[in-house]
Amino acid sequence: MHDPSAPLNWPYAKAQDPDAAGSAMGDAQFQWPTPPYTAYPQPQPQTAPEPCEILGLNNSRTVGHVVLMAIGERLAHINVPPARSAMPLKFSQFRAIKLLRPVPATPPTQLDPGDALSLDQRPRNKFRLSYLGGSELEGVTIGHYQDDNGLYLFAPVSDSDDSVQRIFVPREVLAGFELGERLGELLVRDRAASADQIEAAAREQSELRNRRVGDILVAKQVVSSAQLMQAIEQQAKMPMVRIGEALLALELVTQEQLDEALAQQREDRSVPLGQLLVRRGVITRQQLQSALARKMGYPLVDVEHFPVEAEAVHTLPYAVAKRLEVLPLVLREGKLIVAMEDPTRRDAIDEVEFISQLKVVPTLTKVGTLQFALPQVYDRFGSGTTAGASSPSDLRIPALALDFQLDNADKLIESLERDSHESTVRDDDAQVEQSDNSLVRLINTMIIEAHAQGVSDIHIETYPGREKVRIRFRKDGQMQPYLELPHTYRNAMIARIKIMCDLDISERRKPQDGKINFARFSSQHKLELRVATIPTTNGLEDVVMRLLSSARPLPLDKLGLSPANLEALKQAISRPYGMVLCVGPTGSGKTTTLHSALGHINTPDRKIWTAEDPIEITQQGLRQVQVNPKIDWTFAKALRAFLRADPDVIMVGEIRDEETAHIAVEASLTGHLVLSTLHTNSAPETVTRLLDMGMDPFNFADSLLAVLAQRLVKRLCPHCRKAEPMSDAQLQELLEDYLHVFPKDQRGDRATLQAEWQAQYGDKGQLQHYHSPGCAQCDQTGFKGRAGLHELLTVSKNVRRLIQTGARAEDIQHCALSEGMRTLRQDGIIKVLSGVSTLAEVRSTSNA
Repeated sequence: MHDPSAPLNWPYAKAQDPDAAGSAMGDAQFQWPTPPYTAYPQPQPQTAPEPCEILGLNNSRTVGHVVLMAIGERLAHINVPPARSAMPLKFSQFRAIKLLRPVPATPPTQLDPGDALSLDQRPRNKFRLSYLGGSELEGVTIGHYQDDNGLYLFAPVSDSDDSVQRIFVPREVLAGFELGERLGELLVRDRAASADQIEAAAREQSELRNRRVGDILVAKQVVSSAQLMQAIEQQAKMPMVRIGEALLALELVTQEQLDEALAQQREDRSVPLGQLLVRRGVITRQQLQSALARKMGYPLVDVEHFPVEAEAVHTLPYAVAKRLEVLPLVLREGKLIVAMEDPTRRDAIDEVEFISQLKVVPTLTKVGTLQFALPQVYDRFGSGTTAGASSPSDLRIPALALDFQLDNADKLIESLERDSHESTVRDDDAQVEQSDNSLVRLINTMIIEAHAQGVSDIHIETYPGREKVRIRFRKDGQMQPYLELPHTYRNAMIARIKIMCDLDISERRKPQDGKINFARFSSQHKLELRVATIPTTNGLEDVVMRLLSSARPLPLDKLGLSPANLEALKQAISRPYGMVLCVGPTGSGKTTTLHSALGHINTPDRKIWTAEDPIEITQQGLRQVQVNPKIDWTFAKALRAFLRADPDVIMVGEIRDEETAHIAVEASLTGHLVLSTLHTNSAPETVTRLLDMGMDPFNFADSLLAVLAQRLVKRLCPHCRKAEPMSDAQLQELLEDYLHVFPKDQRGDRATLQAEWQAQYGDKGQLQHYHSPGCAQCDQTGFKGRAGLHELLTVSKNVRRLIQTGARAEDIQHCALSEGMRTLRQDGIIKVLSGVSTLAEVRSTSNA
């Protein structure tokens, strides 16, 4: 409908040129279009500020000047008097800009206006614009022009004057537009159809436009995350419909059959209504699914081809997923989206929410597909489809030359099993003491073997009753079973570890943190472990021990950074002051990267202070401080102390709160280089996260030099790695994955990118597909070690301006991409082409 509050004839208002913008030049690449007729001059670049009127999103009108149209950045720089400087206005922040200076038309010639050969045409057509959000705008235009930026209209100054005023409507706010008379009006005028027929056709068209998502997806299943999120969003807009009403509407049940089923359900609420009707034989399971999709809008997911995400699968154990017949698909914004054959099973959804501690959004999948998809998906991500871990006797661990009476862990396990059996004969509940020789030797052996195998974490998990204690290692980012112990060793093992790191063995209700200097227990092993105890159900405790690398940090050029990222990072950390951030999830190597950066600039002429929790890596020349929140010795207090200790460089282990962030920014603005870490997903999101924490946009923009986001992926085993020519389908998949993150106006040509890849990474011009079948060196896994993926955002003038205006992370990313930044996914694809890792690994650790 026409919006009467937004007429086309905006009043002309003469504006004075602003002082600050009087000599500003327009974008050299941008020319304001003119009507596509010979009566009007050709488009010319903007060389001076143009008087204009801006139509806001709320239909407000503001008079000012267009100083610059930054089309590449999708910004219009507008000056509104009495302000002296221009303000960048995103295309999504206004509905239209109207230039108030008319474009003159040459006087009309004497040719017959109806002559088809006449070049002097200036036809006037009605237009109707539909904005996102529902409002419309109507008027008259002499021709129009459309491109990727939006729609340009040319409104005549008056009925008698063909001079036009140019109007620009951004694509971001435009839902659609019509030019000329509507087809229905033409048909009625020419008596080709009656008004009633046109009205009936319009109603049918409206119904087709409002067709529910279920009607479409019944015929075509969801096979991608983007389709799924769009379908769920559409479903959320649909009115609530009960399953009984849906079945009645589709004439699958009668009212009598429905009433009987409802009466039976009132006696037993555990069975959903749809399931009850299936059991009674009133409807088939396929008919139930059709009703769920067509009338209730549940998206129908093709689980056999859907790209399930590892992060989602890891939220739900396989045993639970199989029992409830639920397949996790994706994890978005704290919501777990799952596929079910009957998404109305509230009991199953409640149980999944309880176990995963996430809000569950159910979707639909075809009958019979889950029984095959579940084991395949869980096997693919190594989440365990077997009933349990291998028994201790199956875990063959090589002998170690230790100063212990027993040779290896196998014999220690046998000793423990024998002791356990003897104690069971004497007394089923007899508990082993923490000072037991076999237990002490086993814990020491376990730690040494973990170090020898390159394990990062040791997990000790206790269970109630007579269930065994499970010990698992995290190796190359993946959990692996190590051994199981009798339940009688449960308390003794936890107590022994607490004694090793001087914790309170009587405190079981609160978590405790400590550190083990393992050289005290085995002099030839210079190891340190960070220990965390966590209270669990039934008064039990779990223990997680992280093996710390106390050796020298890796050289900066050994971190796996691309040449461009390495050079840009070196330039950033070589600056005398500013802030450099390294971001990513826990365990992604942020501390290692920062210490490598410190090692690069650790010279005798610099004073470097670090505040860490805990100190994981030590370097000669650094003054390292261990923070301790228990005594109120926090990162913020350590930072304040450092500023009084004449530093050149400060490294903060983590920015956890607003106070630490403020002090870090202040330190970087007062002549110090500050390095720190943050738990965010990407480099652009780090900026918005800190602004949300209360940072002043101008100070923060001035202080920030670079943000490095990183992830760790499993590295292909070099001993069994094989290469074969990459198929065209694999290549196209990589090209699509690499390019789709770019805005449409920034995407390069596929052929050009392919040629660059072939030149840089190809073997005689042929790109290779790498895989590792597994060997003895990698324990038949195909992977050995880990490699880093990196996303480096350097703060340029354009990025700094976006930060100052509080831009969205997406806008910052698009700006950075245009200046050469490459995302985690893109960096990962380059490493796939180089044979470092696989595309599945890259996708499991990075967003698209």
